[in-house]
Amino acid sequence: MSNTAASSSATATPPSLNQDTSLGTTTINDSVVAKVAGLAASAVPGVHALGGGAARAIGAIRGALNQKDISQGVSVEVGETQVAADVSLVAEYPVSLQQVADDVRTAIIDAIESLVGLQVTEVNITVNDVFIPSEDDDAQTESRVQ
Repeated sequence: MSNTAASSSATATPPSLNQDTSLGTTTINDSVVAKVAGLAASAVPGVHALGGGAARAIGAIRGALNQKDISQGVSVEVGETQVAADVSLVAEYPVSLQQVADDVRTAIIDAIESLVGLQVTEVNITVNDVFIPSEDDDAQTESRVQ
């Protein structure tokens, strides 16, 4: 993909990665790279949710409609051979925030490099919030009668 196509938002088709071979062309859209990163980040222990407040509110509406945006909270910039990612997340209390960030970074790099085949130049992590489970949450999951 050319750099002008990556930076232009006026194109009719979404940005994508193209690879020409003697047997044909493989095209991987940027949204696929973002989903791969989102899946990898979501699987890391200590990650409660992806996205900031507004993204999570929209995600809750999608969840009520049985739709889920796996790339919520993930932004990627894809070049011809490299990817940079920005991830926004909510961590679970009492995990080490630095450890969660390092684990998310490693998971995203491994997933993109092995599944997509692009080199990851950077993964920026923003911890927007910490999820603190309340005693009320536990009480709601337990039966009140026997």
